[in-house]
Amino acid sequence: MKKVVILLLRGANLSSIENPRQGFEEANQYLRANGRPALFDVQLAAAAPRVQLNNGLYEVQAHRLVHEIDQADLVLVPALQEPIAAHILENQSIIPWLKEQYNGGAEIASLCMGAFLLAGTGLLNHKKCVTHWKASHEFSKLFPQVNLVADKILTDEGGVYTSSGGFSASNLVLYLIEKYAGREVAVYCSKYFQIDIQRSSQSPFIIFSGMKDHGDETIKEAQDYIEQNFDERLPIDTLCERFAVGRRTFERRFKKATTNTVVEYIQKVKIEAAKKLLEQGRKTIQEAMYHVGYNDVKAFRDVFKKITGMTPVDYKLKYEKILV
Repeated sequence: MKKVVILLLRGANLSSIENPRQGFEEANQYLRANGRPALFDVQLAAAAPRVQLNNGLYEVQAHRLVHEIDQADLVLVPALQEPIAAHILENQSIIPWLKEQYNGGAEIASLCMGAFLLAGTGLLNHKKCVTHWKASHEFSKLFPQVNLVADKILTDEGGVYTSSGGFSASNLVLYLIEKYAGREVAVYCSKYFQIDIQRSSQSPFIIFSGMKDHGDETIKEAQDYIEQNFDERLPIDTLCERFAVGRRTFERRFKKATTNTVVEYIQKVKIEAAKKLLEQGRKTIQEAMYHVGYNDVKAFRDVFKKITGMTPVDYKLKYEKILV
């Protein structure tokens, strides 16, 4: 049996506890139905006997207290809700236990914004990690020593796993079921829960919003200008001249403030505008391309796919509003 411990954390999201619990239990059901023994011993564990979740909306009883667990095979850190910083402080007592479990041989997996608590243990230092795209900027500021790969659905490195946001955490649960129980069981669970087992990127779901809590007022003005004039050509030299900053200095300050190069930022603003036009269903792909300042079909397609992980045609088919 594999001992799977799902943590009950203060401020956690109930779905990121109940969904994986159901996933591992359904895997057990499938194994039993096919004449094989159950594989997962799933336990809900906490620092206290009962824990409030979803900011007090639910209260859940733990199977075990964490100090009663000698050694787990897998520990799941559920998603935390806002305010993240406050909930990290509330759960500080779990961090030494997580380190002990990892050092004792347990694998550790975080779901969505549970990555913030996991990163606080130091176990993610110099490893790849993903979290909800909306929290990527905040995560990078708090944990610069972690290699954030914001477009991935999940990461697996050195016995530490992380997953992207929302229901995408279910893909990590399927990944772990496949690792421990095999492909056949994971495929069954994907069909039972109707989850696309092949998803590997959260790029199509990312809504770009430029980080502006950096304190560099000139760069903020440049960001605002780019966002208000995305339909124009925006040469870097023209921006430098407009804001009276030398090119090398401007590019260095822009990258430091926004975590994007100037070119990357302009591209993301333009593509975000194009996505909205395609979603509304009122413009063709070519019309959307011209509207956001592109004239070259191949260049637009290449940039669009690089940022969203999909071609403009596929994106339009998937997300456009059907007009009647």
